[in-house]
Amino acid sequence: MNGNQNKKVLFLTDIENGLEPILQEVTNTPAESMLTIQSYGASISHPYGEIMRSVIFAIFQEDVEEIFVVGTKDKKTSTGHRLTQLEAMKDKIQTLDYLFQNCKPEFLGGTVDEWLHENSSDTIEKSVDIIRHHPLVPSYVKVRGLIINQEDGTSSIVEVPAMKTGQTSPDHCLS
Repeated sequence: MNGNQNKKVLFLTDIENGLEPILQEVTNTPAESMLTIQSYGASISHPYGEIMRSVIFAIFQEDVEEIFVVGTKDKKTSTGHRLTQLEAMKDKIQTLDYLFQNCKPEFLGGTVDEWLHENSSDTIEKSVDIIRHHPLVPSYVKVRGLIINQEDGTSSIVEVPAMKTGQTSPDHCLS
């Protein structure tokens, strides 16, 4: 981060308590310069969805110069696992699986179960790519993906690269 005190850093994080102090320390960002958007999985599933709109507003209204998409490695709670265990949802999940296989919506997985259990690294990488290449995000905004590893009580942050140039995004369902 450069020395301009008016510039803000935006963190798109998972809904998990206690990340802010770790992020402040590792990214050397003072609390008064931090903005946080929280969502389950810290992912942007659509380039024109609600989370992306919040990111764009933050960039222009809060003078954001840097964005970190933050995931946590080996998250202990798995909402997706509990959802797929519900007997009442089997028919709906089968229908959605059919749509996933034949329509290819903008989800990383090929089935509902894979979508609910997306790999944190893949999700972060996809979200970074969506933000970096969004036509309303200025080119001066730095976008990086980070994964916090809290195994054994230690926290380390590993940068996640954006998708490689020339890689195509998932197919869209047009009908």
